[in-house]
Amino acid sequence: MRLIRTATMNTRLTLILISALTAFGPVAAQPRLIVEIVIGSMRAGDLDRYAANFSDDGFRRLTERGTLYADARYDCQQTTTPVSLATLATGAMPSTHGVIGPRWIDYTTNRTVRLIDGRQGPGAYHRIAPTLAETLLEQAPGSRAVTIAAEALSAVVMAGRGGEVFWLDSTRCDWISSPYYTEQLPDWIERSNRERYNLSYIGLEWRSLLEKSRYINTRQHDIILSGRTKRDEDTDGQQRLKLTNDYERLLYTPAGNTAVLGLAKQAIAQYRLGDDEVPDLLNICLDSPRRIAEAYGPESVEVEDMYYRLDRDLADFLTFVFAQVKDANALIVVTSDHGTSPSYDAGREVAERFNSRQFEVIVNGFLNVRYGTGDWVVGYGDKSLWLNHNLIYERGLNLAEVQNEVAIFAMQFSGVSHALAATAMRTSYFGSGYARMMQNSFYPRRSGDVILNLMPGWIEEQERCWSMSGSMYGYDTEVPLVFYGKGAGPLRVNRRVEMTSLAPTLARVAGVREPAASEGTPLEEIADL
Repeated sequence: MRLIRTATMNTRLTLILISALTAFGPVAAQPRLIVEIVIGSMRAGDLDRYAANFSDDGFRRLTERGTLYADARYDCQQTTTPVSLATLATGAMPSTHGVIGPRWIDYTTNRTVRLIDGRQGPGAYHRIAPTLAETLLEQAPGSRAVTIAAEALSAVVMAGRGGEVFWLDSTRCDWISSPYYTEQLPDWIERSNRERYNLSYIGLEWRSLLEKSRYINTRQHDIILSGRTKRDEDTDGQQRLKLTNDYERLLYTPAGNTAVLGLAKQAIAQYRLGDDEVPDLLNICLDSPRRIAEAYGPESVEVEDMYYRLDRDLADFLTFVFAQVKDANALIVVTSDHGTSPSYDAGREVAERFNSRQFEVIVNGFLNVRYGTGDWVVGYGDKSLWLNHNLIYERGLNLAEVQNEVAIFAMQFSGVSHALAATAMRTSYFGSGYARMMQNSFYPRRSGDVILNLMPGWIEEQERCWSMSGSMYGYDTEVPLVFYGKGAGPLRVNRRVEMTSLAPTLARVAGVREPAASEGTPLEEIADL
C-alpha cells in the first residue's frame, strides 16, 4: 500500500509539473541554427545614428525586438580585423589566441610569416586557440559549421580548421575555398560561378538609395546623390576612388554585402542548416563596410548609404532565415570586428597620419649611430617594430636594453602616445590603463620588440585610407552587440561586457563546452535562457 501511495503521489506531482510548464509555454530548446554576422568597422553608435532611415525589418527589428548590449567592447589595443575576429571566434584575448595581425616576423629567420598562407592555399596553419566552429563540430556530431566572407583572411580566422569555408576570388569574383578545407567546391557554387552570378550585383554607378535631404553625413566622394548627374559629380573637386576591377567594385561598394548575404542564403538552403535538432553555425563576415569606411571615412555619405542598403539586405536575409529554419528556431547575433577612427583630415588643419616607413628608416639610423652600421630593423606592421635579434646577439648587446632605448626614442615621433618594449610586456603585469590593453594584445612568440600606441585620431599612412581601426580608443573598441531570435527577447543591457564573452555564450546556447582557450564569461541573459 505504501508503494502504491508513493507512486500515486509521484504521478500527481508529474502532472502538476507538466501543467505548469504548459501554462508558461514549451520548454526552451537549443536553436537549430546560430547565425553570427560581423559587420566590418561598425561603431556602436551607428545603430542609433542612422535609425531614423532604417526599415522596420532590418536593424530596427533587431534592436527593438532583440537583446541589445549597449556597452560592448574589446579590451585590447590591437583592434584590427584578424585580431578581433580571432577574439570573437575563440573567446580569448590576443595574448592567448596568438593572432596579432595578418603577418609577423620570425625572430629566428627574420622572415615574414603570413597568418593564413600555406602549401594548400589559405588555411588556419598558424592557429593556436580553437574556434567556436571547431568546437561545435568536435562536440556535436551531425552539426555543420559554414563560414562566408568576402576576404579569405576573414573567413579563415573565423572558421579555424573546420567546416565549409568560402570567400571571393580576387580575379574573377567567383566563390572559392582552398584544398586546406575541401578538394572540390559544391556543385551549387560551381554552377553560380559558371553563370558569373556575382557580377549581377555590380552596378555601373553608385547612386544614393534615398533623397539627398535625408542623409545625415555631408562628405561625399563617389556616390551620385539623387538629383545630380555624373557630370556634376566629376566637376565638384572631390577626390575619386579608382576601382580597377570587378572584385574591387564588389568590395568597395554595398554590392559586396549583397553578394555575401546572397551566398549565405544559398548555404542555408543547400546544406539544410537548421533542419534537425543538432545546432548548426553560420559565420558571416561583411568586409565591404570596413573597406568603404577606410576609403571614404565614417563621416561620408558613402558609409551612410552603405548602411541603408545593408539594412534592406539584412531585412531580406532575416526573413529568409526564419522562414527556412524549421520552427523558425534560429538565433541571430550581429556585432562588429571594431569601429573606425575619424577621417585623418576631419576638422583638422594638419593631417594626423603616422609615416611608418619613415619611422623604420629613422629608427634604423638611430641604432646605426648607437651600435654601428647594420640592418637593425627587420620589419614594422600594425604598430609593432621587429628588431634583428641575430645581429643584436652577434654584437654582444643586451636585447632588453636595445628594446628600451628604441621605445624611449620612439616617443619623440609626432603622433606616438605610448611605446612599450617587449621585455616590459613579458616581465611585468599591468592591471589597468593603456598598458593593460597593450599587454592584452601582446603574444610573446610573435609580437614586435617595441609596440606603439598612437594619439587619438592618428592613423598609419596608407593608400586608399581615410580612416582606420587598430587603437584602444572608444571609436575602435566600442561595437554593437545584438541577439535576436530563439531565447533573445526585447531587452537593453547597459552594463559593460567584453567581446571575449561572445564565443562562450554561443557555445553554451549550442549545448557544447566553450572553446578551450576561452577567457570570457557567458552572457547570462542569453546563455541561461
